[in-house]
Amino acid sequence: MSASRLRAFGLLSAVLFLLAGCAESQFLIHTAKRVARTSDTPEGGYYKVGKPYQIEGIWYHPEENYEYDETGIASWYGAAFHGKLTANGEEYDMNALTAAHRTLPMPSFVRVTNLENGRSLVLKVNDRGPFAKGRIIDISRRGSQLLGFQNQGTARVRVQILADQSRAVAARLQNREDLARVGSPITVDKMPKASVSAEALPAPVGAEASPSVSGTATSSGSTSVQTASTDPLTPTGTIPNTTAPSETVALTTNPEAAVGHEPVKPTSIYVQAGAFGIYENANKVRARLSPLGSVFLDQVLVDGKDLYRVRVGPLADVRQADDVLSQVVGTGYPDARIIVD
Repeated sequence: MSASRLRAFGLLSAVLFLLAGCAESQFLIHTAKRVARTSDTPEGGYYKVGKPYQIEGIWYHPEENYEYDETGIASWYGAAFHGKLTANGEEYDMNALTAAHRTLPMPSFVRVTNLENGRSLVLKVNDRGPFAKGRIIDISRRGSQLLGFQNQGTARVRVQILADQSRAVAARLQNREDLARVGSPITVDKMPKASVSAEALPAPVGAEASPSVSGTATSSGSTSVQTASTDPLTPTGTIPNTTAPSETVALTTNPEAAVGHEPVKPTSIYVQAGAFGIYENANKVRARLSPLGSVFLDQVLVDGKDLYRVRVGPLADVRQADDVLSQVVGTGYPDARIIVD
């Protein structure tokens, strides 16, 4: 073979090698994009805990707290946020079973129990909020319907994180993001989506029919009034915005996401100014808050240590609790919160 032919052959080989390399690179790039778009959460959300942040002078510290268990007041949010992005990049769907929380990882799963009617439901936390003082969780409109408090706007609830499920989805999503970063062709299967069926549940104790209006509690804690029959976003087969004796609600066939029912126990609402390790300090706070009404010390044992909780109450309802909370915060206790016990 002549020298010119050898040079031509070498040039052709180099070109073919480069083209092959480019094809492989393009394959890896497209694979990485495909992995990046694969998601265990609807609309491509990602796993996020986040750094401490401040809203209206109050600091919040997100963390992976797999022992979270708290009682308080829940609100719900709907049409004003429908279609907008949540804090972890999903598209908010007010007809999905989701919730907003100030500090829990996103996504994570919580069981929310309405302490007023005994209904409980598993929700996915995929957003930050509520930022209205005195609320511990903001629930999607659909969740509020299933839990039976859409009309009244708020409810006394218990919120418990589902540790195993939350850890599992965190591990899966973080693994997916690591694969996307390195351009691995390995993909991660999506979590199955629960289908929906319907079941009749009795109305909450003391509920009255409200055929034409419902209360919409927003993330700010305010409540507006809207008609129940003109909402184009309500999917066929879901419950109307009413609370009637023969109310029908949609349940997911996934046992963890189905509406459960627990015995209803009497509860009271309090405003807790703080918990103190020294009795004298707690007693000083009690004396300072005494003009607000009935203030008492509640001694509890936490992790082997005595704590003295300063509480105002019991209070008649959420509206009174909101008023008292504002006064306690204004007196100099910004970490005060509403407690249901």
